[in-house]
Amino acid sequence: MHKFTRLALERKVLFIRVAAILLPLAIALLLLSQTAFAQTTYVITDGDRVLVHTTSATDPEAVLGEAGLKLGADDTYTTQAVAGVSEITVRRSQNVTIDYYGEVMEEVSFGETVEELLTRLNLSWGPDDTISLSLDTETYDGMELAVARVVHQQQTYTAAVPYETVYCSDPTIPAGQEVVLTAGETGEMVCQAKVTYVNGEEAERTVLSQRVTSQPVDAVVAVGCGAEEEETEMPVIGDGTITLPTGEVLSYKSSMFAGATAYHCEGYVGTTATGTEARVGAIAVDPRVIPYGTRMFIVTNDGEYVYGIATAEDCGSVDHIVGDRVDLYFDTEEECIEFGYRECTIYFLG
Repeated sequence: MHKFTRLALERKVLFIRVAAILLPLAIALLLLSQTAFAQTTYVITDGDRVLVHTTSATDPEAVLGEAGLKLGADDTYTTQAVAGVSEITVRRSQNVTIDYYGEVMEEVSFGETVEELLTRLNLSWGPDDTISLSLDTETYDGMELAVARVVHQQQTYTAAVPYETVYCSDPTIPAGQEVVLTAGETGEMVCQAKVTYVNGEEAERTVLSQRVTSQPVDAVVAVGCGAEEEETEMPVIGDGTITLPTGEVLSYKSSMFAGATAYHCEGYVGTTATGTEARVGAIAVDPRVIPYGTRMFIVTNDGEYVYGIATAEDCGSVDHIVGDRVDLYFDTEEECIEFGYRECTIYFLG
């Protein structure tokens, strides 16, 4: 009997020992299972979207992934627990272009105001500076913001006073020509102005006062109203050739200097010594020096007359056209008087 009692006592002690080991393990497993299967409700705000998601996950990024929200490289979020509900607010990055005093920079914002953005970036501005958007404007993706430095200055400087040009008619000058009788001179004045610079460049100038220190002198120009001056195109005379304004090229063998006078047969038909009709191009010569029929090209040495191609067909009186003298035919007495006597060069054509 005593033996059985002892055996029962030993079994009871063993049971108590096993129970003492297993009970803490069971409690620990129970706590672990409750933690593993605990559910948390999240209220997720992503801009205008609000999602409610319940999950056992505790990592915010894992929760956002389960809710189907992906974060960009610059996106971020904030968390907050309120009354047993966890809140996650997604802050999407916004690309903002800032022109700060002419320097363009690309920055990232998260829906802050313009003032908060500039303050965060340590970008200050002066009282006269201009900002393209109001300071309380909330940033958005693609926003363009400009901050311009505005400086006002009062300046004193000199400026030119332009002169005027006075025109007068002059019948002694050929039509179409102008002659400056008095050269114009600019005057000078002292000016005071308020000048506004934006980012170092002048944007506005308001003249406050002007004081003339020297008066301008007007220019006086005479405008011709007389007969138009005929332009005479000169031939190009080279070594052995004469190029006419028409492009025709004549060749000559030799040349000589001679004195030239003029004659006419105005009012009647004249006949040359060789029996031809007197006309322009048929000239009188000393046939002992220049034989009849000789073809020539004649220009005056003063450059005012190009008589052109001529033929020796006439002769003058015994004591008039002698030696190196020629008499050129013109149609009118007026032309002969105007020509008078001139030195000329005779080119003997081939």
